[in-house]
Amino acid sequence: MELRGYQREAVNAIYRYFEKNKGNPLIVCPTASGKSFIMAAFIREVLEAWSDQRIMVLTHVKELIQQNYMELTRHWTLAPAGIYSAGLNRREAQAQVLFAGIQSVHSRAEELQSFDLIMIDECHLVPRKSDTMYRRFLGDMHAINEDVKIIGLTATHYRLDSGLLTDGDSRIFTDIAYEVPVKRLINEGFLSPLVTKAPNTTLDVSGVHTRGGEFINSELQNAVDQSETNRAAVREIIHYGKDRKSWLIFCTGVQHAYNVRDALRERNIVAETVTGETNAMERDYILEGFKSGKIRAITNCDILTTGFNAPNTDLLGILRPTQSTGLYVQIAGRGMRIAPGKENCLVLDFAGNIERHGPIDMVQPRGKKEKGNGKAVVKTCPDCRSVVFAGCKCCPDCGHVFPQHVVQINPEASSEMIISDERPFLVDVDRICYHRHEKVGKPDSLRVDYHCGLVVYSEWICLEHTGYAQRTARNWWSRHGGDQTVVTVSQALSVAQHLKAPMQIMVRQDGNFWRVMRHQFKINESPPVSVDEDWLDEECEPVEEEEAPF
Repeated sequence: MELRGYQREAVNAIYRYFEKNKGNPLIVCPTASGKSFIMAAFIREVLEAWSDQRIMVLTHVKELIQQNYMELTRHWTLAPAGIYSAGLNRREAQAQVLFAGIQSVHSRAEELQSFDLIMIDECHLVPRKSDTMYRRFLGDMHAINEDVKIIGLTATHYRLDSGLLTDGDSRIFTDIAYEVPVKRLINEGFLSPLVTKAPNTTLDVSGVHTRGGEFINSELQNAVDQSETNRAAVREIIHYGKDRKSWLIFCTGVQHAYNVRDALRERNIVAETVTGETNAMERDYILEGFKSGKIRAITNCDILTTGFNAPNTDLLGILRPTQSTGLYVQIAGRGMRIAPGKENCLVLDFAGNIERHGPIDMVQPRGKKEKGNGKAVVKTCPDCRSVVFAGCKCCPDCGHVFPQHVVQINPEASSEMIISDERPFLVDVDRICYHRHEKVGKPDSLRVDYHCGLVVYSEWICLEHTGYAQRTARNWWSRHGGDQTVVTVSQALSVAQHLKAPMQIMVRQDGNFWRVMRHQFKINESPPVSVDEDWLDEECEPVEEEEAPF
């Protein structure tokens, strides 16, 4: 079984964790990253090294049970694997590797007997409360074998009501053993990029109350399920989705899902609905029709957020406002699988979730959010409705030229970015400041702050470092006209006011940091420059407050 780099890292992280710890680790990988394959590889390696081990893979829906089982047996034909699921009509209780549904096994610990490892897929759905099927079953398993190890796998390691899965006295999972960022997998070509347009239709939930941290469902449905709003949203979905093949639409309730489906059908779109009330045969028929392209649109209510694998999905219509970061990320993840001919997935957020939670690669659990209002500095292109960063001089999609020196922060939910943008763009430099940057255990570096409107971009010039960092710093110093006899930060600060100053810089987001990619100089004209080792401008809003990663 040939693993991708990050999948190999995940498997190795489990081994390393149990070498040093006695807790229950989490493996956090985005939706569509191949968690089933990671489990399959780990299971095979364990059994080939320790043939007496017994392993259970536990989850909550039959589609995931079957998917995980098929992943193992596809790559290991002779795997000693079985299934215990009423929904799949299989009860192979004595299998060495047992793929099971919690609804089917929660009271059958004595029948199943001892396991050495229990892997829980979509483990964010394990309730924190003690009196639940998951909790009772795991307690029974621990009573049979007090050394049983529990491993959780999820794309969202937090709950709506209680933060991180690893927090609290009643936690099951003690540590995050491995986590891979969404943007890394997009950059490496393993996940489909998400793009967003700003629809004109927005859902008004200002009068909807919350309970337990989430919108009260009855109030939410009454507020959102309006015929004119449904038709307006459908018109925009059809407009933006005319060149897209598979539309997945999330609604607030069963009736809302049917109403949006009917609005689609009125516009001659082949559309169906899947809810918790849809019988198994009809559901399978609809989902297969969607995957094969016979059905263009599916509307659903809280049923296709996990365990649904349709790589062809290239448009997500979000008509379901939620306070849950986990649900928001799971919804967005439905569009991130790659498929032949699929360049990206368009997200139309009518529900304000992007504004509410931020880009999906940067969301934080409730109670753990960073300081500030959480809004990205963005603007919407007036010509094509693309959402871009405020510093962009022209729209990368249609070429529209934005007015200079105008920073637009659009308060509408629909104008936020579904994934933090990584496209480089030019920004004008108003002034430049130079500072000494100190970090314990590291040589000092020269920090250069570029003030661009309301935003400050920084880069670190490592003159006193060695190796690659020093070579890069010397090249930077030379390009900016610096004296080559300068080798220390103190010397650099003493002559910095004489350096060539760029009129523009090209920047790109890299994780939580911004990288300055290029400097654009203009002869005989430079912005104001200041040099101050202890300088702090309280009126500016730095893009990144943490230290540079040196």
